[in-house]
Amino acid sequence: MSSLYQLDAPKKSVNLSINSDLLSKAKELDINLSATLESALAESVREKLRARWIAENKDAMEAYSRHVEESGVFSDSFRRF
Repeated sequence: MSSLYQLDAPKKSVNLSINSDLLSKAKELDINLSATLESALAESVREKLRARWIAENKDAMEAYSRHVEESGVFSDSFRRF
């Protein structure tokens, strides 16, 4: 399976705002902010790309489903069950 993004791409520094109390608690618990954000961001990107693909291919999937309902699938004539 191909990677969602280039895993060996260089890191880039960014500025962001976060709830100060949440940040304090994360630091108390030794949570790696960079790794946590990267993981959560990758999951969000994955979900958005999946939703986009489904929306872009919705018509084709519906057309194929109608075709299968009306005509069956190619392998139906080869089934022994």
